Amino acid sequence: QICLSLVKLLFYLAHSPLGSIVLLDFQPRQFVMVDGNLKVTDMDDASTEELSCKEDNDCTLDFPTKSFPLKCSVTGKCEGINERKNLFNAYRYFFTYLLPHSAPPALRPLLSDILNATGDLRYGINETMKAFEEVLHLYKSGLYLQKRPLLLKDYISLKGFRTVEGEDYKCWPSYSHLGCLLSIHSAEEAAAICNSQSRCQSFIVTQQRTWTGRPLASFQSSWTDLIPDTNAVVYIKRSASSGERL
Repeated sequence: QICLSLVKLLFYLAHSPLGSIVLLDFQPRQFVMVDGNLKVTDMDDASTEELSCKEDNDCTLDFPTKSFPLKCSVTGKCEGINERKNLFNAYRYFFTYLLPHSAPPALRPLLSDILNATGDLRYGINETMKAFEEVLHLYKSGLYLQKRPLLLKDYISLKGFRTVEGEDYKCWPSYSHLGCLLSIHSAEEAAAICNSQSRCQSFIVTQQRTWTGRPLASFQSSWTDLIPDTNAVVYIKRSASSGERL
């Protein structure tokens, strides 16, 4: 969410009515999340000036660990230097730390491609935006889910119930520090996640939604102490419930 919001911001800066805007003091502390959107807190160090040049050799974009040769345009400006400076700073301050984590395994290669392409500046902001939107579409639609055996049949579902809240086993990347709370596309995906976790015996799907509209599921090591909740469905492994009375 943070990286996508940043890309949308950089897309706007690259195509602003004032021209391509570069953030000269590009640091994480210059940004803040407001209602799920990343915003710049200080525009004092923003500039629309692009480096003047006479030849391509005048257009080297230098960073502490990398340098990139750019083209000198017919108007005597280093072509796309503001856009690409913003994009590489986004890569080194945000993408490097955030993109490799939290995504479903099937989407990680696509995010790795974005990471590598922006790190080498093979992508401009238009290509980066398109790549992010494609990943978001796959994520929201569930098209990233590979064909796999149907596992939900191994669970008993009880509508209108959930387990008593409390600390349980933890997982990564959980939305709650008290247990294992993950976003899912469907109960079938939740069953696959539960089967992959040795301690999981049940999971609860509620009407809570993430910023992409995906429901949240809480994965539990037990299924006792059920309480009524009209907005929830609890799924219990048949193997865990065998011999027990529901």
